Amino acid sequence: MNGVEACPDRFTMMTLQLCVTLFGLLVLGLADDVKLKPKPATKPVRLFTDDDLKKYDGSEEGQPIYMVIKGVVFDVTMGKEFYGKGAPYNALVGRDSTRAVAKMSLDPADLTSDITGLSEEQIQSLEGVFEGTYKKKYPIVGYTTMRILNQDGSPNDDFKPEDQPHFDTKDEF
Repeated sequence: MNGVEACPDRFTMMTLQLCVTLFGLLVLGLADDVKLKPKPATKPVRLFTDDDLKKYDGSEEGQPIYMVIKGVVFDVTMGKEFYGKGAPYNALVGRDSTRAVAKMSLDPADLTSDITGLSEEQIQSLEGVFEGTYKKKYPIVGYTTMRILNQDGSPNDDFKPEDQPHFDTKDEF
């Protein structure tokens, strides 16, 4: 056997180098996507009652942890160190904590969806945290009746689920 037969030809070597380069670029591209995008909800979004939400308060190991802001139910399980049992913000989960988020409060009286009497600054803070943190970081798994319906039970015309990240009409309710 001579040295020429043992070496791959130049075309084969160039093809191999191109494949390795493309594979490397693909892996790097996928890694960026994984880092920058929150994991989408794996189940269709659903409508939650207050009683439903209590099951997702971080007290049961292996159970998802849900937090509600402005009637939108977020899966905050990936932030278990903040929201899980015994964690600093555990009081906010398993319920609608809109007022508490607006006021940056853990006072039990603020653990409600009621935003009556909040200052303009608190409303702006709520919007900033809702849009800049929760909608960007955590998957939406559903909505509360407060988000979907008005107090009289009529449909809330301002509800636009298509404005929410991870929304897909085939998954809605």
